[in-house]
Amino acid sequence: MNYLEFEKPLAEIEGKAEELRALARSNEQMDVESEAAALDAKAQAMLKDLYGKLSRWQKCQVARHAERPHCRDYIKSLFTEYTPLAGDRNFADDHAVMGGLARFQDRPVVVIGQEKGDDTASRIKHNFGMARPEGYRKAIRLMEMADKFGLPVVTLVDTPGAYPGKGAEERGQSEAIARSTQACLRIGVPLVSVIIGEGGSGGAVAFATADRLAMLEHSVYSVISPEGCASILWKDAEKMREAAEALRLTAQDLKELGVTDRVIPEPLGGAHRNPARAIEGVGKAVGAMLAELDGLDRKALVAQRRKKYLGLGAKGLAA
Repeated sequence: MNYLEFEKPLAEIEGKAEELRALARSNEQMDVESEAAALDAKAQAMLKDLYGKLSRWQKCQVARHAERPHCRDYIKSLFTEYTPLAGDRNFADDHAVMGGLARFQDRPVVVIGQEKGDDTASRIKHNFGMARPEGYRKAIRLMEMADKFGLPVVTLVDTPGAYPGKGAEERGQSEAIARSTQACLRIGVPLVSVIIGEGGSGGAVAFATADRLAMLEHSVYSVISPEGCASILWKDAEKMREAAEALRLTAQDLKELGVTDRVIPEPLGGAHRNPARAIEGVGKAVGAMLAELDGLDRKALVAQRRKKYLGLGAKGLAA
């Protein structure tokens, strides 16, 4: 287990329980199960206490946990007959964005998501989930295909933001993000989105401008990272805790503000402690959101989506 900074006391207790069991495995005469079970109970109580009062900065850390299930884990578990599409038919294939045709609960759909990778080699390959212009153009290509053939679109968002490199800017990064957001608003098929980890800035908006938006319980969604915000406002990235509080970036904050439509519960201790259960919860939410949109024609979908996004912010201003 890869423990976060605030989980260090928990790591000590769980480590002691594992040490006892390791001793018992090496010496069959030892009976340590009662002591280990007591430590397990203490660890469970501590886990419940820790995750019952997470600060916004701690939720950012959980959202970024390296062992959280990633886009390809969700696609592998929730979708069948997945056929990936590569490239933007213009420049290259961006491995930060993956997507293609698939079946969800035996229903044909198009699925698109950002993949961060789960080890050094795959993180470099996928550019840590930071898409370049060709990634957004790939997403546009997939959304237009879905629109042409009447297929619902499911997007899985997990990115710290769009890639800010020189090459990306030279190839029209901001234009590609804007076009992807525009495609989300224009397509006449159901579009549902789930933020499974980080939803960073325009890089996330370009996928998450959906009819229905869900967030995992410990995911975050904001216009800028807490570190970036702190660097701009206080000229000090170490003030990220204060920035996280000011940004109101948690799923619970955004549900209250009307930005997200539903919050998907995570297993105790975060999605990384029980990925299968977290993925199952996302599957149920996607199914429910698609069901809510069944029966709406193209004109109604586009009009409803437009109304939703033109009205964002009104609830926060009233508060």
